[in-house]
Amino acid sequence: MLKGIRSRLIVYITLVLLLIVLLLEGVFIAAVHYYYLGSAMETLNTRATTSATFFNKYLESYSLNERARYILENLSPEESSKVEVLSPAGHVVINSFGFSSTEQVSTPDVRAALTSGKGSFQSIKPVNGERIMAVSIALKESGSTIGLLRYSVSAEPLYHVIIRIALNAAVIGLLVIGFGFMLSLIIAKRIVGPIQQLTGVAKEMATGNFAVRAARRYDDEVGTLAVTLNYMSEEILKSEKLKYDFISSVTHELRTPLTSIKGWGETLLVGDLSDRQEILQGLEVMTGETDRLIGLVEDLLDFSKFQAGEIRIVRQPYDLRGLLEDLLLQFRYRGQTKQIRLYADLPDQPLPVDGDFNRLKQVFVNLLDNAFKFTPAEGEIRLTAVLEGERISVTVADNGEGIEAADLTQLGTKFFKGRSRQSGSGLGLAICKEIIELHDGRLRIESEFTKGTSVIVELPRYEVEQHFASPVQL
Repeated sequence: MLKGIRSRLIVYITLVLLLIVLLLEGVFIAAVHYYYLGSAMETLNTRATTSATFFNKYLESYSLNERARYILENLSPEESSKVEVLSPAGHVVINSFGFSSTEQVSTPDVRAALTSGKGSFQSIKPVNGERIMAVSIALKESGSTIGLLRYSVSAEPLYHVIIRIALNAAVIGLLVIGFGFMLSLIIAKRIVGPIQQLTGVAKEMATGNFAVRAARRYDDEVGTLAVTLNYMSEEILKSEKLKYDFISSVTHELRTPLTSIKGWGETLLVGDLSDRQEILQGLEVMTGETDRLIGLVEDLLDFSKFQAGEIRIVRQPYDLRGLLEDLLLQFRYRGQTKQIRLYADLPDQPLPVDGDFNRLKQVFVNLLDNAFKFTPAEGEIRLTAVLEGERISVTVADNGEGIEAADLTQLGTKFFKGRSRQSGSGLGLAICKEIIELHDGRLRIESEFTKGTSVIVELPRYEVEQHFASPVQL
């Protein structure tokens, strides 16, 4: 393909040069032809007109033969044209060489002069072995044409000059085309060279070597492509690192609950089944670890659906305030062990949204769960909802460990967990962000390291006229 690009560039550049040279050559040769032949015809026409005017004025009473002798006798020795006096029938009465002829001259200039008093002729093809230029003007007697004065000259010398100039121009044109061809080779090499280099880099990446980089030689489209390729490589490396970190994290997350379940299962198998307290403790641990596994699997399933574009939300109008109040009841006792206080600031008026109840509940459950997970003992969590014009803003804020600035920009991307040592798949926030965006909303994260984190969810307000009868459903 690259070879084809080089060949096409060379062919196209050469064809363009060829067309330009041919056009310029044609214009130049036409100009030379017009200049030489036009100037010669103009000179010939001037001489013939001047002579005929003079002879018609001062030899008016002379016969045609007398005029012919007078014209012959008074020709300038330097006259290079062939001068002829013709009868109305086109026969040569006398010419500048002193000869007469019964041969009829019937060239276009003679016919035009007999009809309109003046005619000119320029032969493109040789006449009697040579190309000529001729001007014929009528000789008058009392307003009647008694004969013709004809000036003619050979155009062969002029054509020889024109041909020589055309050949010289053709040689120059060929040199220009040859130079253009060599230049096209250089241009094609400079254009295709970077593309070949980019192709080599792409092949290296295709084999899995994402550390290779493309050199940006020029600040043009190819240079931009090189930058884009390098950016793609960097992003792939980041994704690969995130993927491996995710696999390591998920492996650890799976191993920990499985180890606990297996350990307690073996304990119960070999233990004293009459010890009810121990059995209940083991079953409680196994149930909790099973819930962790189910949550992890659900995150993976949700994420795979989002990646495949198979997630569908079923929207219906309802009051978001009712959902938030239910969550407050659900999480009220969540922080008792660590003495974490949960505060809420919800407005009295409804918070109408058009959304998927279960999916939005999944979002806020995940946000509250994260807040409890990262808030230290005796900490605080605040759930705030505000109706701001056409949008509803819900904030989950905590005074936990916060997020480092280097991690904040990547938080919410798939597989990213940051520097936290807490358990999790790194998919929760990514899934929440996708759900909110499917609701035409936005999820923002504000955090200050060691001081706390605020997650803000903005959703479009649903315009309704009727009053909400239920805090949850319309």
